[in-house]
Amino acid sequence: MIYVTGLLEVMGAFGLFIPVLSRLTGMLLIVFFMLILPTNIYASMRYLNYETATFDGKGPGYLWFRIPFQLLLIGWTYYFVLR
Repeated sequence: MIYVTGLLEVMGAFGLFIPVLSRLTGMLLIVFFMLILPTNIYASMRYLNYETATFDGKGPGYLWFRIPFQLLLIGWTYYFVLR
């Protein structure tokens, strides 16, 4: 699943540079960012360590960084691609 989401992110980055696809790519990236947010919340509640794939991570404290970062990515994509 991590490889699939990573591939989607790379494809999204390339799609932003193709004028015909940039608007659609921007909309799909915003949907993608909204869809992965619940997964990040679930992983933090289970104390998943993203570096070692074990359950000894920082836990819900990680969300204090991740949720604002997701909102920043959504806003940034909207501002620079869709507006």
